[in-house]
Amino acid sequence: MSKYPRIVVRPPGPKARQLVKMDADLISPSYVRFYPLVIESGEGCIVRDVDGNEYIDFNSGLVCLNVGHNHPKVIEAIKRQCDLFLHYSNTDFYYREVVDLAKELCKITPGSFNKKVYFGNSGTEAIEAAIKLAKWHTRKPLFLGFISAFHGRTIGALSFTASKPTQRRHFFPLMPGVTHIPYPYCYRCPFKQTFPECNYWCVDFIDEFVLNKYLPPENLAAIVFEPIQGEGGYVVPPEGYFRRLKKLTDKYGILLIDDEVQAGMGRTGRWCAIEHWDIEPDIVCMAKALASGLPLGATIAKAKTMDWEGGSHASTFGGNPVACVAAIATINVIRTEGLLENASQQGNYLMKRLREFAEKNEIIGDVRGKGLMIGVEIVEDKKSKKPAPKKAKEIMLRSWRRGVAIITCGTSTVRMAPPLNITRELVDAALEIIEDVIAEVERESV
Repeated sequence: MSKYPRIVVRPPGPKARQLVKMDADLISPSYVRFYPLVIESGEGCIVRDVDGNEYIDFNSGLVCLNVGHNHPKVIEAIKRQCDLFLHYSNTDFYYREVVDLAKELCKITPGSFNKKVYFGNSGTEAIEAAIKLAKWHTRKPLFLGFISAFHGRTIGALSFTASKPTQRRHFFPLMPGVTHIPYPYCYRCPFKQTFPECNYWCVDFIDEFVLNKYLPPENLAAIVFEPIQGEGGYVVPPEGYFRRLKKLTDKYGILLIDDEVQAGMGRTGRWCAIEHWDIEPDIVCMAKALASGLPLGATIAKAKTMDWEGGSHASTFGGNPVACVAAIATINVIRTEGLLENASQQGNYLMKRLREFAEKNEIIGDVRGKGLMIGVEIVEDKKSKKPAPKKAKEIMLRSWRRGVAIITCGTSTVRMAPPLNITRELVDAALEIIEDVIAEVERESV
């Protein structure tokens, strides 16, 4: 029997409540917290709060800690670099750490062609760089994005983000030239079609009703996409979608910008989620788990695409040496400890168990994902498929209070994204709690 989780005081405990009150007085109200979890420390796949409760982390620090909390090899690399120098601006000078990391990123991202790397500080900055690069390289002003996408909150990235009105309200006008199209969400097809009888109408629609009606393809720089939608509900496209989309972009000479900020760094059992569909994008954006919690983003592009001139884009702290060595260590840990394989194995097991839950529980409408990026869509009942956001939130809160830190996404999806080095013992311990909680919530709603 697992010794985790360990709840010693009903969360939030007194110390947590005190800090949450101070936070409300001092911190920007624009932040949205899922529940009052106040972290004191973390190790591996376990987080400890200020009141001594220990939770199984099925969030990975918002998918930033793919090798778990405080991996000793990452900490060792950080400490070693701290004894040398903390910063000297890669924008204006040179140091080995950015070159070493760039070599690794060129190896692990799709495509055997020559690549170049731009470094920023976050996923949003990686997207901003990709947008500007696409404009520079193509000299074209227009873009396609997807409904329910999340790409960040600065004005350029926000122009592509389309998952919640509150993220965009009062911030218009945004960057001009961005058109949104439906994402291939087969469980809730925007076109009311059924797969595979639809024959990928969602791709044909782009060609027949967007590019041939009102968006001139010769003015279109790029399509920005998530290989698996994150904030939008952990939505996985059907098998042939991206191959059809790539055929369309090749037809018109449109760049593909792949946002791997959440799905990358081994999360799905591949370095990049798009590898599941054998697609080689023109530009790949990475961040979150790249440096195991330190701020770092990267935009990796075909060398012939990254042709902008000096001074056209830069970031003072992008490619910070401490973050770079943390990223190199993270890549080495994933590689040497077989974490891509573990993500696939534990993810397959999780999916199997969750689908067994779905057979017994009327409120589980869909279970989907790849590797350790799994969404469980909660509904009022299977027949109507009516979203049940209150039930999803209740499942999240009750699981947390019993020691499993999970969160929601989309309208009513519970997302599960533990570190890639999660053990079967911890998966089973977490699933036991989640299964009980789902059954409780279903019984109480009858």
